[in-house]
Amino acid sequence: MTEPPALPDYRGLFDLSEKTAVVTGGCGILGRHFCAGLAAHGAQVVVVDLDQEAAQRFADALEDQFGTGCLGLACDVAQPAAIEAMTARVVDRFGGIQVLLNNAASKSSDLEAFFAPVEEYSQTVWREIMAVNVDGLFQVARAVGGVMAGNGGGSIIQTASVYGVVAPDQRIYQGSQYLGRPINTPPVYSTSKAAVIGLTRHLAAYWGAQGVRVNALTPGGVESGQNEAFKQRYGARVPLGRMARADEMVGAVVWLASDAASYVTGQNIIVDGGLTAW
Repeated sequence: MTEPPALPDYRGLFDLSEKTAVVTGGCGILGRHFCAGLAAHGAQVVVVDLDQEAAQRFADALEDQFGTGCLGLACDVAQPAAIEAMTARVVDRFGGIQVLLNNAASKSSDLEAFFAPVEEYSQTVWREIMAVNVDGLFQVARAVGGVMAGNGGGSIIQTASVYGVVAPDQRIYQGSQYLGRPINTPPVYSTSKAAVIGLTRHLAAYWGAQGVRVNALTPGGVESGQNEAFKQRYGARVPLGRMARADEMVGAVVWLASDAASYVTGQNIIVDGGLTAW
């Protein structure tokens, strides 16, 4: 009797050791976990953030812990020239870019204005947020995606938000605070994150023939300093009954970056504990 052929060994699909990954907003709440997850799976990680010293310090810590070559770079993604310079430095150092986690976002330097009611919302603040969350995101994708397309492929993962998919329930903000101040989800945030999803689909179709995959990661609410009133109200809206931990977004990132997702593009991967199922 003829033995059936051996099945492939799929364990290597999540190996990122041949990949260089650029993570914008790399020192942020989610960014640090994304960087660690990619480095743990073998990627050379470029930590991109506003502060050069902080970015390099974190890159050094990643290199010490995971043994992969890591680099910290300062870049203001609202400045196209800075994006071009950052991209050129990465290519010069590592020879190419195989993964981009387009993750940088802004909450404004003026939190009072950022959380202002719709009727009082400032056009200046609106443009400040859009300059990073949409304009900067596009400029980074354009620069790095162009490198990927010229080199025969890559994976771009763009961080959106559950509030780019559904509207926030205003009732959860009654008595809610973040780091000691009243909060809400302003319209500029929802609008910018909805734009991330639209841009993701456009770029997936545009670069598909060049082997560049483009997907969005949409986190639900992540614990990061909210008070108990907010966490309880938000958790009551979620089938799993709680907010997410930042580390619970990492598995989706590693999958999308890896060859395990080689036929996945133009998708919005929602990791929200089931909030959008209701």
